Amino acid sequence: MSRSGVRLALIGALIPVIAMAAPRFGSANPDDGSGRRTTLEKIRRTGVITLGHRENSIPFSYFDDRQRVVGYAHDISVAVAREVERELGMSSLTLKLVPVTSQTRIPLLINNTIDLECGTTTNNRIRGRQVGFSTNYFISGTRFLTRKGSGIHDLDDLRGRNVVVSAGTTSEIVLRRVNAQRKLGIRIIAARDHGDAFVALEFGKAIAFMSDAAILYGEISKAKRPDDWHVVGTPMTEEVYACAMRKGDVEFKAVVDRAIQRMMRDGDMRKLYARWFQAPIPPREVNLQVPLDPGLSALFAYPNDLPLE
Repeated sequence: MSRSGVRLALIGALIPVIAMAAPRFGSANPDDGSGRRTTLEKIRRTGVITLGHRENSIPFSYFDDRQRVVGYAHDISVAVAREVERELGMSSLTLKLVPVTSQTRIPLLINNTIDLECGTTTNNRIRGRQVGFSTNYFISGTRFLTRKGSGIHDLDDLRGRNVVVSAGTTSEIVLRRVNAQRKLGIRIIAARDHGDAFVALEFGKAIAFMSDAAILYGEISKAKRPDDWHVVGTPMTEEVYACAMRKGDVEFKAVVDRAIQRMMRDGDMRKLYARWFQAPIPPREVNLQVPLDPGLSALFAYPNDLPLE
């Protein structure tokens, strides 16, 4: 996950969001006078690439027991940094890691605080109006995590119950829409991040946690008694993840895409999947045992950057 010449500079506290609404203030990212964005030039000038990462999104991007950032998406971020090094002919590129949440990841890209965010960010058309997306690297369906014996099997079982979601996610948007359309009377709790959502579930504040299935399996790995929990329900949506970057940055996107597509072509992405979804992972060495989805296998064979909807 690391290589000679790549230094990790970890920022321990969340950097405040300076500009929450880019359309109001305009882009903070400079250009060369022709409208072409210059993230690569910024990286060349400073010798630093700034990566947004999640703190508690197992197995995509999270802190291990030594407070190091690890995970499937983090490894992809590091691979991108290596590709940027090759593109710029640099031998000593510093990786600055900045923690982000579902609410702050896009604003921090737009206001130029981070250069790239690879995590559990869904590539969709609404977000595509604000940021650019790389080649997709993961597919997951939205389902429910609940305690075994809870009586919850699918959406209709949640009528009038408390359900927790991570604030600012597509899961929150979908659940609020479906709840209103079908008049289910679900009381929706919006937690700060996936970890906080699972804590709310564990302590009985909600009967279920709605999120992408891969995220839910990751949360099970953190439970004191993983066998007490299971993932249920017909997938309400299908989500595709990609790295997010500033919109219109054609040159930078080309480098990011090249790194991801090389991993897919060379078989490294399948190895990465096996490492994080089918083998023991830190900190508790739990094996998530998530089979490779046929849709994800097809994506690895035929890469694209298209939103699903």
